[in-house]
Amino acid sequence: MDIVDLTPRHLSWISQAARILHETLPQGWPTFESARSEVWESFGPGRLSRVAVDERGEVLGWIGAIQRYSHAWELHPLAVRPDRQREGIGSALVRDLERLLRERGCLTLFVGSDDETGETSVAGVELFPDVLEHARRLTVLGNHPVGFYRALGFVVIGLLPDANGPGKPDIWLAKRIAPG
Repeated sequence: MDIVDLTPRHLSWISQAARILHETLPQGWPTFESARSEVWESFGPGRLSRVAVDERGEVLGWIGAIQRYSHAWELHPLAVRPDRQREGIGSALVRDLERLLRERGCLTLFVGSDDETGETSVAGVELFPDVLEHARRLTVLGNHPVGFYRALGFVVIGLLPDANGPGKPDIWLAKRIAPG
């Protein structure tokens, strides 16, 4: 497996990345077209876009990042082909992204992870007024990405209650990737 830049000239890879995004995160990208638009947006200024490809040149996973602050980038998005999940592809993409961002002076990498399916202790409950207490005690009840990100060293830094509808919060995680 190789991890390489995804650029506008990689038309086949763009389509494959869009298909993977749509298949793995249909709540965020309910159509192939919306997913393809997201991939094309990843080529803008202050953005990084990388793909993991196999020996046949097939896309296994896609990761993007957006510079949101002078020293902090948002990981957005991360998607791995459903039939290739739990093989270390997502972890390899995140480690590769961290390396590239350190070279650009990034200190903190953060990511938002919706819970629209009730797979954490913060879904389907009233989070106000003790939002931070709920964040501190957050547990994974199902197969939610929070567990994946925690295993990579990310910590929950906050919640945005009802971001995706009543009882459907956005969970924010971050990780220091370089000394401050």
